[in-house]
Amino acid sequence: MSMEGFSSLSFTLLFLHAALAASSSPSLSPESSLPPLPENEWTVSTALFIFGDSFFDVGNNNHINTTTLDQANFWPYGETYFRYPSGRFSDGRVVPDFIAEKARLPFIPPFLQPGISHHFGINFASAGAGALVETFQGSVIDLKTQLRYFKKVEHRLRQKLGKSKARIKLSKAVYMFAIGSNDYMSPFLTNSSASSLLDSKYVEMVIGNLTTVIKDIYAKGGRNFGFINLPPLGCLPGLRILRASDDSKCHEEVSLLAELHNKALSRRLVALKNKLRRFRYSLYDFNAFLRQRINHPSKYGFIGGKDACCGTGTFRGVYSCGGKRIVKEYELCEDPSRYIYWDSYHLTERAYQQLAEEMWGGKGNTYKLSPYNLKDLFRGV
Repeated sequence: MSMEGFSSLSFTLLFLHAALAASSSPSLSPESSLPPLPENEWTVSTALFIFGDSFFDVGNNNHINTTTLDQANFWPYGETYFRYPSGRFSDGRVVPDFIAEKARLPFIPPFLQPGISHHFGINFASAGAGALVETFQGSVIDLKTQLRYFKKVEHRLRQKLGKSKARIKLSKAVYMFAIGSNDYMSPFLTNSSASSLLDSKYVEMVIGNLTTVIKDIYAKGGRNFGFINLPPLGCLPGLRILRASDDSKCHEEVSLLAELHNKALSRRLVALKNKLRRFRYSLYDFNAFLRQRINHPSKYGFIGGKDACCGTGTFRGVYSCGGKRIVKEYELCEDPSRYIYWDSYHLTERAYQQLAEEMWGGKGNTYKLSPYNLKDLFRGV
């Protein structure tokens, strides 16, 4: 099939994002085979709450009525670490898993998984979610709804621990965010004319919604916030193939929006720090991290910076990994650890592990955009 055909299929694939009904899938429990909880000096008071999209989703979308476009509960997702599809959009673990390990916590479970404990935190992230309610509305758990779920957990903690102890626990907890990518990608992926309306005012709407959520969590006692900014979105294989003229180049229009967002996010976090007492944040430059690996893959142990491990078409950029989506044909690389990208839009476990290492402390903190890293936030430095 020609590249034009694949691009058309990619557009169609995401245009039907909110229209297709997914067949029901059995609930999976990625925590069922976890090692025993380690005993240490942090777990008494430390908790991790996670908000965002597919970069951080660990299986919430397994439990909602959505389509396979927003699910990863089928093979070969999860093949590297879990040996079965856990709902994570990778061949194995994702960033929150590695951060939890470094903080000496168990894997943080998805909020919608039945029978879970809230003691060490909860993951509210949902693949396809945006800061705007309208982003893939009806198919995902948007950020506003994730906040509502957090407030339910906060209420339960107050009931169980009492107001004072719950407040202390929430103030010591770390709140991680990865949100915004879908707000900017969705108009391009659905071939929507709305893409022409994306400008600085649109960016301000996205940042404004995120700010509201941050302030609400702060009002409930949250003080330690960790963020990654947006990657160069136009360089993801699924966006790169949408360029009609030269498929080898990144889709710079989408990447430019990500850069506008990143600048606005940085300014807003500084403003919040100056306004809110004891507000501390870690901002990690995911954009620079990924650009370095795209431009110099061998330096970081990868064989290339454009191709996905799983998918079809040029760069394996068509979102067909697993054969459960509209396009059924897909190819799978032999060794995901040699690739930056797992599928059209997501990273491999190895790339996520490198990202988590840098977010936690990093060698020289090359990509740190704030006074703190995640290690500082967890240790109360």
